[in-house]
Amino acid sequence: MSLTATSQSVTLVSNNWRHSISQGDGYVHRRNFIKAVAASAAAWPLAARAQKPEQMRRVSVLVGLDEKDAEAQRRVKAFRLGMRDLGWIEGRNIQIEIRFTASNLESINKHVAEVTRLAPDIIVANSTPVVAALRATKSTVPIIFAMVNDPVGQGFISSLAHPGANITGFYFIDFEMVGKWINLLGDVKPNLSQVALMFNPDTSAYFDDFLRSFKISQQSTPVEVQAVHVRSAAEVESAIAELGRNPGSGLIAGSDIFIVGMRKVIVGSAEQHRVPVISPYRQFVVDGSLMSYGPDTADIFRRSSSYVDRVLKGESPNNLPVQSPSKFELVLNLNTARALGLSIRSSFLQLADEVIE
Repeated sequence: MSLTATSQSVTLVSNNWRHSISQGDGYVHRRNFIKAVAASAAAWPLAARAQKPEQMRRVSVLVGLDEKDAEAQRRVKAFRLGMRDLGWIEGRNIQIEIRFTASNLESINKHVAEVTRLAPDIIVANSTPVVAALRATKSTVPIIFAMVNDPVGQGFISSLAHPGANITGFYFIDFEMVGKWINLLGDVKPNLSQVALMFNPDTSAYFDDFLRSFKISQQSTPVEVQAVHVRSAAEVESAIAELGRNPGSGLIAGSDIFIVGMRKVIVGSAEQHRVPVISPYRQFVVDGSLMSYGPDTADIFRRSSSYVDRVLKGESPNNLPVQSPSKFELVLNLNTARALGLSIRSSFLQLADEVIE
């Protein structure tokens, strides 16, 4: 405020009002002046409160892959975009802490112990072994899982509709996917007679249950399907070499963090022994396997941000039903098909969401 005086009047000027006081009725106008100053002073704390910075929330994301893996970065990018679209801006109202657990249990347990000790507002858990390790800590921090298989069968939740406790999220595949993979292999390889479902039983034991459920659900099938347990690169190479001895063989690379970590070994060995490979992950096809069919992993991560948003705003995970995948993609590597001597029908090519040449 500034004060200007003349012989006839005193003029008071503020930033948001202007009022003249005549010398003849100074008492009345001085009283009005005091009221105005008081009103302005009362408004200052309100303005200060309006400019108070937003509360910073902390979200820990545990990705079950190596940091250098292109698929891992694809998932992280999708999650960050989803949070941004919901109004969560890193550095302003949210802190997103990313940890890559690679594909081994020792690394998973190390990062899980660190995250539970730091107790963020919420944890996003990618992969079944990561969720299992978090559950073992008995932490009460809300958990949103992304890409977990058979969450009910593994005891993570009570049911899909009512998860229970502090955990919910987005599952990845169910046993019916096994039949779809076999059918797709048969579409491009008419003489298919044997299919191996490869996985590590230490990180993805549920695949044994999936295979049993698949066999029970099938009345009859001309294709022999068997589980192949692997725990090392040497076992992966040996199993694929054995498959290569049968010209009617095919391989399903299971949705297992160990198998994802063995991606280059699987692709290289399959090329050497001329074994067609299908997996749920597009990245396998980019690296040279025949094809992939499965849920869009980036889409699942982006959708998981919606549950993080709702929990941060006060909802309980118990009230958020587990969600199924909503977007699937079929990707084919045409160069690999040619190298395997497979002739791909034009109708099949039209079904593919992406053809890599």
